[in-house]
Amino acid sequence: MRLDDLEESQHVEDRRGGGFGGRSIGIGTIALVLVAMYFGVDPQLVLNLAQQAQPVAESPQLPEQSQDPKVKFVSQVLWSTEKIWQQQFSASRRQYTAPNLQLFSGMTSTACGQGQSAMGPFYCPADQKVYIDLSFYQELQDRFKAPGDFAQAYVIAHEVGHHVQNLLGTSAKVQQARQQAGSEAASNAYSVKLELQADCYAGVWAYYADQQYHVLEAGDVEEALQAATAIGDDALQKQAQGYVVPDSFTHGSSAQRVYWFKQGLQSGDLNQCNTFNS
Repeated sequence: MRLDDLEESQHVEDRRGGGFGGRSIGIGTIALVLVAMYFGVDPQLVLNLAQQAQPVAESPQLPEQSQDPKVKFVSQVLWSTEKIWQQQFSASRRQYTAPNLQLFSGMTSTACGQGQSAMGPFYCPADQKVYIDLSFYQELQDRFKAPGDFAQAYVIAHEVGHHVQNLLGTSAKVQQARQQAGSEAASNAYSVKLELQADCYAGVWAYYADQQYHVLEAGDVEEALQAATAIGDDALQKQAQGYVVPDSFTHGSSAQRVYWFKQGLQSGDLNQCNTFNS
């Protein structure tokens, strides 16, 4: 994947390494907590006092040029999504507001509740942020056998696709439909359609990213398709339990995910991403 012509997004927050809501706790504080416990004092009081004494840091933003290659990659891919979706929204006389992307390690607080690495990358519509623990990319390579930088870019583009759905009002309509669904299987079916549309939107991004910035290299598309195949519900269920339960799908089968990503990639047309009428 060629990224030389891409700038870095100013909407990336690096929260890796923070503890207890983003603030670190020093060895001295830990010692005080142990002493407090020995004398029967509530250790939470010590923690609260220690955190109040620390200056509150503003939301960390990446510098203009990141020194971490992994972070720079994420920032450049996010920048390309910003430019492309701004153009797409402008063409239909809409305003595109770029999401923030937060990097975290282990766990993080979000407006949608506690985020965990085990959840994989996710989008929270309540705070309009994409959340990624970069260790997922190693898991994508080792556990899911889907290596490659374009596979990683596809993951980001898929989550940004959810942001697009949020801005267009699709997410809210689907949430309402899921609440009114008569069964869990029917509710899951709406979730699948939403996820497959985000895959299609990721394909639309890839279409324009290559057209405008010539990012694709030999084998890149295959990397994305391999990732889409590896994280299909049927593939994940087979890996975890040895059998497949289609009614429990929430993201779509491997074949469905590949189909809808290719639909966006080959057409570059949002109108071709209407998974709800499929």
